[in-house]
Amino acid sequence: MTTPAEEVWSLLRELTKSQQETDRSMQETDRRMKDTDRQIRELGKQIGGLGEKFGSFTEGLALPSMENILRTRFGMEVVSPSVRVTKDGRHFEIDVLSYANGPINAAYVVEVKSHAREESIAQMKALLTRFRQFFPEHGDKRLYGILAAVDLSAELRERALREGFYVARIHDQVFELDVPADFQPIAY
Repeated sequence: MTTPAEEVWSLLRELTKSQQETDRSMQETDRRMKDTDRQIRELGKQIGGLGEKFGSFTEGLALPSMENILRTRFGMEVVSPSVRVTKDGRHFEIDVLSYANGPINAAYVVEVKSHAREESIAQMKALLTRFRQFFPEHGDKRLYGILAAVDLSAELRERALREGFYVARIHDQVFELDVPADFQPIAY
């Protein structure tokens, strides 16, 4: 027969053992959670890198078509892909910059999107608004925007046209301008 004191000590030993097992289990859970967090961060980096590569792929796909359009339709002399400028610690990036001097005296900023969204129009406006701050040498030129997209809804196309932007979409693996015959672009 056990005494009440022995029963209490036995219960305390069992409780201590159970607590130690719980502590080990919690440490293992914590280690697994940290490992899971690390894996999620790594996956996020990989997905971000894949998105950047897809964007670069789309820009590369658009360049030959856009260069042809810019030279033949608009008479551009210079077509430069992936233009990056830094001034006073501020950065500015354009997917394609094209311009011509002389009688044409115009510049075109092309923004290439895999999937154009509403913010694509705001981004284009911001690029055109900030353009002369980063390129004062083109200050006297008429400035136009072209939104080139693989995927673009009809509503977003109409909105871009109303904003005065040219729209280019892919057709048979080639980007083509997609504007009405009476379209009047807005010079910025």
